[in-house]
Amino acid sequence: MQQDQIDRRLSDYVRWREKLIHDIQSFQEWLDDHQLATSEQEFRVYEILEALRKDRLTIAFVAEFSRGKTELINALFFARFGRRLLPSEAGRTTMCPTELFHDPDEDSPYIRLLPIETRLQDKSIADFRHEPIHWNHTPLNIDDPEQVAQALHEVIRTRQVPVDKARELGLYDEATDPWYKTHGKPPEQVEIPCWRHALVSFPHALLKQGLVVLDTPGLNAMGNEPELTLSMLPAAQGVLFLLGADTGVTRSDMEMWENHVAAVSGKSGQNLVVVLNKIDTLWDELKDSAAIRNSIETQRAVSAEQLGISPDLVFPLSAQKALLAKVRGERKLLHESRLPELEDHIANHILPDKQRMLREHLELHIGGMIDENLATLESRKQESTRQLAELRSLRGKNADVIMHLMSKSREEQAAYLRNVESFQNSRRLLQNQARSMLDALSMESLDRLINRTRETMTHSWTTAGLKRGMEMFFDGARDAMDQVTTHSEQTRMLIRATYKKFHEEHGLPQITPKQFSTAHFSSELERLYQEAEAFRRSPAMTLTEQSFVIKKFFISLVSHTRSLFFKANQDANAWLKEVMNPLVRQIKEHKATMEKRLETLRRISESRDTLDARIKELDAGLRDIKQQLDTLQQIRHTIQATGVAPLTATSDSADNPREALV
Repeated sequence: MQQDQIDRRLSDYVRWREKLIHDIQSFQEWLDDHQLATSEQEFRVYEILEALRKDRLTIAFVAEFSRGKTELINALFFARFGRRLLPSEAGRTTMCPTELFHDPDEDSPYIRLLPIETRLQDKSIADFRHEPIHWNHTPLNIDDPEQVAQALHEVIRTRQVPVDKARELGLYDEATDPWYKTHGKPPEQVEIPCWRHALVSFPHALLKQGLVVLDTPGLNAMGNEPELTLSMLPAAQGVLFLLGADTGVTRSDMEMWENHVAAVSGKSGQNLVVVLNKIDTLWDELKDSAAIRNSIETQRAVSAEQLGISPDLVFPLSAQKALLAKVRGERKLLHESRLPELEDHIANHILPDKQRMLREHLELHIGGMIDENLATLESRKQESTRQLAELRSLRGKNADVIMHLMSKSREEQAAYLRNVESFQNSRRLLQNQARSMLDALSMESLDRLINRTRETMTHSWTTAGLKRGMEMFFDGARDAMDQVTTHSEQTRMLIRATYKKFHEEHGLPQITPKQFSTAHFSSELERLYQEAEAFRRSPAMTLTEQSFVIKKFFISLVSHTRSLFFKANQDANAWLKEVMNPLVRQIKEHKATMEKRLETLRRISESRDTLDARIKELDAGLRDIKQQLDTLQQIRHTIQATGVAPLTATSDSADNPREALV
């Protein structure tokens, strides 16, 4: 049945990832055996292997209340339990962001709930993840479905609190409260969620393979927990935005789409899709199937136009009928629900897109390291071949010829050493250039900007003053990133010129030095700036108590900007430590080769027996180099081949829902 489509594809992906880990470990062993890895390279390989082992596929579900989001999660991933694993009822269900995953570090499954009161602290959800003491922990007994369902029911629990308490928590806003609009005053009590965030570790087969499901609450919670839109959604490989087929794009749907969802579309545009749920409400028994299909397609086209996306990225379906069909094993109803179309998209677009991005990342890092070592080996092969030809040509030659070669070699060595001295000067210039770049990324400078911003906003008596403080912060951060971009480009040009000089003048292998780009960081900073602009101009900011505005701004936007600068600082430091290492190794190796050549010529001039011994030595060394090249090229080939290999496709026409449902 089509329900296995995502299972099969995710299993293929996991096998692909495990093969990658094996190939990279082979490369790591090769480096160790030949003592060719620097400490930086060893650490980089270790980091990549750890990242692959912890790799996850995150699919986020976003919708306003009552769009059937939780029901869709049940239908997609948990129908095999024969019941609704996650609570899905009429009205509001998910009241706090909920992550479902498998935690291999814990012996038993669990649900952990972060109390809503933690919003009063100047900490993000990411900060609290490292402090288990703040979470309410409940073990899950997977042999007792009733206990599991009851424990998971906690995510929808709410309670009534005084309106001042809700306002203090940032969970009450007069501008969006129907009671306030009707009565002209806030209510005495307000319903709020009991929990801020939920972590659910469950030994489901898909979750064990690395799937993470992020279930988000409605619009109000999305706005109140900016970490969702600033980090969680952008980090997801797939984002599913749900609408109701019976309502189309409502005003609140459009507000959520424009303010929180549309910006997370990735390069391919395939990671963000819209689900037009509840098409069963359009199954009118007084209409024929063609008329019903036309109604659904019309709603699909209108929704796509309103959201500004291709109709191909809008998937009409019925999550409730799909779940029922899977539980009962009714194939016809499953196809009528049209869930297989969405499963097909996840399996054939979202997963391969993640695979492509991971392969590109490995090509950049591991592929670059392999190419660097291949160039070194190729250079050794060429030098050994040249020396062999030179030594064989000396057989039967007199001492004058050997002395002439020694004299010529000394001249080449002297010229080379002068260029090495020039290289040391270039390194000093590079260090000065790098210092300017790192100064622009300095955490101390950013912290001074943060402190100035906090002081400005804290002492501001007006909303306009708060807005000026926010603007001042991002102006300063953007200026700093612009400086980093300028300095990094100047540094890159200096490095390339140095590499080119040694390649052209001394025939050292042509290696393209690793690049450091600020494009990703600048793009992310711009996204944070746009979030800040939306926050700065929102009517809710004017109506929210000043201290909470400041707290929200610093916990979300400022903390994420600081994390961005910290990551850029780390990456720039790592790049500067590594970028000249390939050339340094080449210079040292070439210097040692020249010294070895001179020593060989000197010994040959003293004894002709040395000539044959050295020829045999070079012959053996050349065979070893060729064997190393073959081994390394095979590792390179397998990583490339594994990276581009397509996931196993099914040939069963019944498993191709787009064709079956046309």
